[in-house]
Amino acid sequence: MLRLPRPPIVVRLLTLLALLLGLTALPAHAAPQAPSFKVIAFYNGTWDAAHIDFVKEANQWFPRAAAENNFTYTATTDWNLLANGGVDAYQVVLFLDDAPQTAAQRAGFERYMRAGGGWLGFHVSAFTTDAASWPWYYNQFLGSGNFRSNTWGPTTAVLRTENRTHPATTALPATFTSAVSEWYSWSNDLRNNPDIRILASVDPSSFPLGTDPDQSWYSGYYPILWTNSQYRMLYANFGHNAMDYATNTRLSSTFASATQNRFLIDGLKWLGGADTDPGPQDPISDTAWYSLTNAGNGTCVDARAAGTANGTVIQQYTCNGTNAQQFQFRPTDGGYTRIANRGNPQQVIDVTDVSTADNAPLQLWSYGGGGNQQWQPVREESGSYRFVARHSGKCLSSSGSSANSVQLVQRACDGSGAQSFRLTEHP
Repeated sequence: MLRLPRPPIVVRLLTLLALLLGLTALPAHAAPQAPSFKVIAFYNGTWDAAHIDFVKEANQWFPRAAAENNFTYTATTDWNLLANGGVDAYQVVLFLDDAPQTAAQRAGFERYMRAGGGWLGFHVSAFTTDAASWPWYYNQFLGSGNFRSNTWGPTTAVLRTENRTHPATTALPATFTSAVSEWYSWSNDLRNNPDIRILASVDPSSFPLGTDPDQSWYSGYYPILWTNSQYRMLYANFGHNAMDYATNTRLSSTFASATQNRFLIDGLKWLGGADTDPGPQDPISDTAWYSLTNAGNGTCVDARAAGTANGTVIQQYTCNGTNAQQFQFRPTDGGYTRIANRGNPQQVIDVTDVSTADNAPLQLWSYGGGGNQQWQPVREESGSYRFVARHSGKCLSSSGSSANSVQLVQRACDGSGAQSFRLTEHP
């Protein structure tokens, strides 16, 4: 029987079908990970330029932190969401610059907390001169009572971690330097409240605290971070940026301290019910030598021209494994270290002129115990580190480029790759 040739279109279709049948199914894309918890932040943003500026900064920082730590962040000025149950879809409530004012808002917030909700309040959220107007919140829940005094002007403070067993403070060192803030004291002694657990307080090394002699603290006991064991809550006494009021210009950042930021992230994870395991303890040896490779541009921290004299520029340079790029982390106290250069271990990474400004350059200088010569290693989830200057709370930072010989600086900690360094041990 004579076979007629198949029409060309049929041949092409059959060939295509054969190819499709022979293909392995393409892998499906993984579904996006569901957020671990949801945060809603309440604010007014209408009173005191420093508080308004903190709100603006918080509403920039928290969304970035949420993206990095798998939670959601919503900011609102609608405090009636407390009254009408609008907060019930969220695991954590933040008060950035105020507290509920109406009876319905206050009753709704108390109901939310008694039902197991989480809360983190900042600075002015505890301020009152009339605690009796809402005794449950000011006297029972916060335990602080009335505002008593404040420091002025805004400054950093050395804080002493009093409780390192709480999930929010497990990763904190014994002492650390806060970001800049104005600090409040209270009419009630929180140490006498059996429900209050003080997590951190002002270390005596901070005194005098303040720049105005008439509004400074010279001695005494001042809680800064605390929780109430009857609720899932945290209060933080910071949240007031330094400002040039004449020009409405920000002079400091509440998020400049990497250690303080760690408290916020671990605290939020605890409040939201997420895993708060702080991860492995720092594996940095105090006898080994390490090179520091920047995550942002792949260059290494380097002493220019292998110099060891005072004033030698600390720069970024193509990694080459020489002694100019090898450093040792020698502990001082409070979780801080001096970063010694292998060419001359007495020479350490130093912030020039003890500056606290952004972009202050780094150099080698003979170690003399200054805070500008001490750095706190903060381990990241990736295993890399950020290094936070003791005197300023700012991070060791590379430039945005990958060019050789660019001097390294300190800059407000921002979570970027420019401030993240991978350590490689050398024999």
